[in-house]
Amino acid sequence: MFLSLIVIDLMMLFPRRKRILTGSRKLPERFSNGDANQVSVDIENFYPFKCGLEVIEELPDQFQIRDFYRHKQLNPGEAWSFTYTLTPVERGEYHFGYLNAFIHTRQGFLGRRIRLAHPAKVKVYPSFIQMRKFEIMAISDRLSEVGIKKVRKFGHQMEFDQIREYIKGDDIRTINWKATARRNQLMVNQYQDEKSQQIFSLIDMGRTMQMPFNGLTLLDYAINTSLVLSNIAMLKHDKAGLVTFNEKIKCMLPARREPNHLQLIMEMLYNQQTGFMEHNMEALYAIVRKKIPQRSLLILYTNFESLKSARRELPFLRRLAASHLLLVVFFENSEVGKLILNEANDLEDIYRQTIAEKFMFDKKIIVKELERNGIHAILSSPGKLTVATMNKYLEFKARGLI
Repeated sequence: MFLSLIVIDLMMLFPRRKRILTGSRKLPERFSNGDANQVSVDIENFYPFKCGLEVIEELPDQFQIRDFYRHKQLNPGEAWSFTYTLTPVERGEYHFGYLNAFIHTRQGFLGRRIRLAHPAKVKVYPSFIQMRKFEIMAISDRLSEVGIKKVRKFGHQMEFDQIREYIKGDDIRTINWKATARRNQLMVNQYQDEKSQQIFSLIDMGRTMQMPFNGLTLLDYAINTSLVLSNIAMLKHDKAGLVTFNEKIKCMLPARREPNHLQLIMEMLYNQQTGFMEHNMEALYAIVRKKIPQRSLLILYTNFESLKSARRELPFLRRLAASHLLLVVFFENSEVGKLILNEANDLEDIYRQTIAEKFMFDKKIIVKELERNGIHAILSSPGKLTVATMNKYLEFKARGLI
């Protein structure tokens, strides 16, 4: 009887018909780093009986998930769809394996494996979801909702456009008296906002950018922010460029404002990785001097762990600031900040908190040291980096510094 039941199970699970169970895995074209990305699975049962179904997905190694499991009882002709989310914390290529389905009858003596989807590859790009969010807010003038400040323009930091007739309500300071004398009527100068300024993101990929925060490295936060800033800059008719470096220059993308330029920036950034050597500021200065002759806004994303290391790089930063508008962006150490807030229970805790406070104070001294040398600086936690950098960029635009 036992052997008979096994034979029946075998005949039910392996019928002569070819179409018994179909399924597919729907992957997005690309994943957004640091964001929840949705994957959907569709399965349809063509067995003439009710069967038990277990689904095991072979996820990419980067997620380190080895217990993905879904199960359901499917009636004849029933379809089943489910979705799950994945949050990558590294950029690069992610390889999915097979989508496996294990089927068994009510008796459950035997099971059959069917591979519903073949291996697939997905590229993980910098956070384009965050980029789109800021883009929509910029278009609809709602950037203030995420902390971006509205900065009033100072003076007439604008380019001359044309001379036209005076209209009631025009600023009398724009009257062109020579044109008024020639035409025998009031004529005014019309201006437009300055456009086509060059914005370069200089991204340090040295060992100090390997430090993690909430699953992402400091390099990932810098890349995500530079992508958002490049997109907003192009929306405001500026040109966006890119330089990445560690012990040598890794990539150089000239500043442009073309329809496919943002995609080029994403392709350039998605597979950039940190090295474990010190960054070479001399090489950065050499490439900037050679490849960027026009005065531009240079936003340097780096990290200083001590006052001594900042002073060591100061001569090169001064040279960059002499020819360009330089903004240095570096990071607060959140773990040290948490240590200061903890309650001290013994002498050892007091020593630790004292050292942590000195460490945090040195970061503030670095900001003052940079500003004293004519270099703009931002000291920000990784989570607030995008908003802080956007505010500084809009402030520069309003003041006409670029």
